[in-house]
This record gives sequence, C-alpha cells and structure tokens, in this order.
Amino acid sequence: MSAPRTTPRRALSAVAALPLLALALTACGYGSEAKQDDAGKADVSTGGKKLSADTVKIGYFPNLTHATALVGIQEGIIAKELGSTTVKPSTFNAGPSEIEALNAGSIDIGFIGPSPAINGFTKSKGKSLRIIGGSASGGVKLVVDPKKIKTLDDLKGKKIATPQLGNTQDVAFLNWISEKGWKVDANSGKGDVSVVRTDNKVTPDAYKSGSIDGAWAPEPTASKLVAQGAKVLLDESTLWPDDKFVITNIIVSQKFLTEHPDVVEAVLRGSVNTNAWINANPDKAKASANAALKTLSGKALPADVLDPAWKSIQFIDDPLAATLDTEAKHAVKAGLLDQTDLTGIYDLKPLNKVLKAAGKPEVADAGLGVK
Repeated sequence: MSAPRTTPRRALSAVAALPLLALALTACGYGSEAKQDDAGKADVSTGGKKLSADTVKIGYFPNLTHATALVGIQEGIIAKELGSTTVKPSTFNAGPSEIEALNAGSIDIGFIGPSPAINGFTKSKGKSLRIIGGSASGGVKLVVDPKKIKTLDDLKGKKIATPQLGNTQDVAFLNWISEKGWKVDANSGKGDVSVVRTDNKVTPDAYKSGSIDGAWAPEPTASKLVAQGAKVLLDESTLWPDDKFVITNIIVSQKFLTEHPDVVEAVLRGSVNTNAWINANPDKAKASANAALKTLSGKALPADVLDPAWKSIQFIDDPLAATLDTEAKHAVKAGLLDQTDLTGIYDLKPLNKVLKAAGKPEVADAGLGVK
C-alpha cells in the first residue's frame, strides 16, 4: 500500500502533540533515553575569518541517519565554512532532550527527525525553531522472522515492534496497517497485528528471544536483525513518491537564526558540501561515519550491519516538506495527535541561497514556510 501523494499547497493542516505523547516523539525513533553525551568530541575551528558568533553549538545523534553531521564534523567540512567560528558538537539519544537543549540555548542548530521537530514547533506555538534544511531520507525497513512470516499478509496476528508510541516509525506502521484494512488500537497496540513498542537498543535481543516476530525499524536496527537471520519484507521508501521521505531535518533556534544568519548560512553550506562529498565518495563517507560512531559510542558497526544500512539511506539537501506534512496527517488519522497549523515551521531561504550559489535547484516548503 502506498502513502498518499501530496502536492505543495498554501494551507496545510498538521499536528500538535497530545500531552500523553509529549515525550514520545523521538528523533527518527532511535533511542528513547533523554540523555546528552559529549564524550569523544572536541571543539573545532579552522581559523580564518570569524563570523558574527564566536561559536556555533550543533546537536545530532550518533546514528547513521545523522551521517551528514557525523561526516561533516569528522572530516572538518562544516568547520571549513565557519572559519574561526568554533564548532561545539553535542550528541543526544532522544529527540525531546535535543529540543530541550535547543530551547535552553545549549545548542543552536540540530539534526533531528520529523516528529520531535513538529512537537517542538507546536508546543512552543511556533516560536522555538525553524526547519532550515534536509539531511537524510529513507533508512526504515520492515524486517521479519522468515520462518513465521513469508508475505505481508502473514503479519496479521503477529507481534511487530516499533521504537516508541507515536514516534515516526510507529505512525508509519499504524498507517500501513490501516491501509491494509486491519484494525489496531493505536494506544494499546492491540488488534489484528500486535504493535509492540520496543526501544531500538533492545529490539535485537527481543527478536532473538522470540518475543517479537519482526520490527518496523530504522537503521541500523533493521540490519542488525537481518544479521540475526531476519528478512527484509518491505522498505518504507517504496511507499513514498520518488522513493523519498524525510528521516532527518536540520533545525535552528529562531533566536540564533535572527541574530546570526551568516553562521546559519555557513553551516548550511557545510551541510550541502558534506552531502555532496558523501554522495561522491560513498565508501570513504561510510568509513568516516563508522569511525565517528566508534569515537562516540566506543564501538563501530560490523560490515554485515553497516553496509546494507548505509545503502538504504539517501543523503539529500531537500527537507521533503510535503512528506513531513503527510507523516503528520498519518498521526492525526491514527488518533495519536490533534490537528494544528504548521505554517512557519520552515524557513528555506538560507538553504535556497546556498543551493543557488552552488548551481543546484532550490527546494520547496510545501506551503509551510515563513510568510
């Protein structure tokens, strides 16, 4: 079943989080601990011209879907654009903690998934952040025990994990179930399919023990299950127009954007240049991202997990705004979120300036940009 294809329009409804889900909307669904980790990272400056801020504090996840940040900082590509303005990196294990850090001024710019970006924007009544660019698409798969599940129809009656109630993958799976004509209570996860909310870090053990029959999971969790014998039954990207949907955005505090537009523009140049380097040098970029993960977490991913996970992620500058709007509508349809207006969540003028200067096509905000 495919997700509805959206076209940009001026007035689009999206979502506001219910109180129950205020902390459930984690970035890309990867990790549920609201914890910040600065281990293994150093402040970076390349010298040269300093911009309007002495430092820029950048937050991201130690996660392959955040490889633009991992590689851009590891290789010094972002720092190069900032001259003597110092990059201060911080990593997070959950979307809510990164949003809290942005609101507190502990970070200025962040790489984050669609659900926490929506949540942060709506909880602040549109005053805390803007999405200023894209970073990654894809990297989500339905993987199953091939002994129990051979076709998509076989999912009925089975136990399938998602990372967390109301997170990006959970909403996508509930929407897919609905389009199959099956019934599941969104909050309890009970119904024609048992949706079992399981932290990505323990999903491989849950699969190994047989307590779940599969998972709708982001990378590298999906490939970790495959390494244990699971089979990829569906790649979520095939459900979307042009096989693309947003998995990682770039956000900025509105205060920092107003006070330091030159720094924001420089970070975006670094992001665009990083994505170009990643796509031109996929093997080197993959190794760089894995080296960064080893520095941050103390452990690199093995090749049988890293290689298939990396192949399923596209690194792009376009935030794919129409797909964020569709994801929001899916959450409303599932009854997990209330409707609200997301107009103003995007400010893509700095990115489009950078793209135009690089001779690349501009990107659209699907009618949700700053007026």
